[in-house]
Amino acid sequence: MKLKYASFLTAFFIIFYGLNANAGTLFDLYAGATIGAGAATTFFNSEQETHSAQSYGAIIGIDIPVFRFELEYDYMQPNNANLHLGMINAYAKLPTPIINPYLGIGIGNVFGGKAGEIDIDSVTTYQAMLGATFDIPVLPIKIDAEGRALYAHDLYNIESVNHDLLQYELRLKLRYIF
Repeated sequence: MKLKYASFLTAFFIIFYGLNANAGTLFDLYAGATIGAGAATTFFNSEQETHSAQSYGAIIGIDIPVFRFELEYDYMQPNNANLHLGMINAYAKLPTPIINPYLGIGIGNVFGGKAGEIDIDSVTTYQAMLGATFDIPVLPIKIDAEGRALYAHDLYNIESVNHDLLQYELRLKLRYIF
């Protein structure tokens, strides 16, 4: 009788823990938050101006073994401006056990904001990311540390002078895996 009970429990744990361990092998859905700090440079005519900058954001995405895709919202504060951005990002990563280095690119749009008293129109933005993901084996949480460079062409126009923006920062992402 004890042998039947032990074999039943063993089969139960193998089936349910095995299914749970393999649930994320194809893909993981996640949601998370970002925070970043760095500097932003505004280019106009032949002059440039650099100030500190920060960003805050939210992300949702899908993580498959070699690639990761996400939608990102950012609230940025570069050079006395307040910007709202929506981005689509794609990452290529090395599938190593605990630390996963990655390289990413993104394209998006500034869909609102102000630079001083000037309203900012919708402009296209581009970004590149280089970082590493730290996997916490016991918890469904991953932490990303990355460097990011974001470029926006013709962010705003004052007296027929276009202003481009280059923001570079260090970011931390906290992702919860569903």
